[in-house]
Formats: sequence, structure tokens, C-alpha cells
Amino acid sequence: MEKQQQSAPAVRGQGILEWYEALISAALVLVLIFSFFFRIIQVDGRSMVPTLTHGDKLIVWAAGYTPQRGDVVIVDSYTVYGKPLVKRIIAKGGDTISIDYDAGTVTVNGELLQEDYIAAPTYLGYDVQFPFKVPEGTLFVMGDNRNESLDSRSSYVGCIDERDILGKVLLCFMPFTDFGVVK
Repeated sequence: MEKQQQSAPAVRGQGILEWYEALISAALVLVLIFSFFFRIIQVDGRSMVPTLTHGDKLIVWAAGYTPQRGDVVIVDSYTVYGKPLVKRIIAKGGDTISIDYDAGTVTVNGELLQEDYIAAPTYLGYDVQFPFKVPEGTLFVMGDNRNESLDSRSSYVGCIDERDILGKVLLCFMPFTDFGVVK
């Protein structure tokens, strides 16, 4: 007589346990990805209008980012301002920036910037005198809403140490009406 092989009875709840393990693993992977590669930041204020508006939620690329002129970036909150700042890089260390407040124009290294992203020409000035040479290892940043932005034109904010940049803004994902790549 041949013995029939019987399979062991399924342990009650084993499928649920496997499902929970998969869910926990996925959550851990997401935490690691968002800890090392991406960050989520919310815009506070109007300094980046029309590019970004108050309350927009952003995905920021953090890992291995090297600051470039024209990028919209997040400045770390531990700096003197006390909260993350969203600004655009206008000039890097070694660049000479000049702002003509009468004409509302910005030049970097003698080249007039074509700034189709700004709300209005740059008429608001602070206490930084131009032409201004950006110190090495720092960045000159400005908001796109130049006449309502506290930025590197003010000695209160000044030039930003490159190490204080959390990353480049990639995407606005909320509210859905503002969804898109940030340029």
C-alpha cells in the first residue's frame, strides 16, 4: 500500500503575516529613499510666485546634488532664518553679479539674465552693494517674486553656503492644479 503524501495544513493567518511583512518592507524602503534621496518641503510665503505659491508641496532631490545657476533649491532651516527657504540660484562662488534697479535687470559676469520666470522686473533693493563678487563656496539666491523676496540682496540673508543647500526642487505635487516639473 502506497502512502499518500499529505501537505501540512496551512497555518492560519500565514498569508496575512506575509502581507504585513511585505508592507513593512515597502515602508522601510520608502523611508530610506526619502531620507537619502528625496525630501518633501512645503512652500511658505510668496517669494517664488509665479513659479511656486504658498502651500505648494515639493519633491526635492537631495543625494549628490551640485548647485547650478538657475536651479530652484531649498536652503536648510537651521540657518539664521529658522525655516527652509525656497530660492533660485542666480550666481555661484567667483561670479560677479550686478543689479540695475532702475532698469530692473540682473547681470552675472557681464551677461544679462533672461528671466522669463520672474513676476516683475527687479526694482526692490536691500543693503548689498553692486557689483558684488560672490565668495567661493557660496551661492547668491533670489526669489522669483523679486519685489516681495528677502534674499541674498540683503545682508540678513546674504550668500548661502553651498553646504546649506538641501537639494534641487524637482516637482510640485500638491495642490494637483500646480502639479508639474519646476523649472
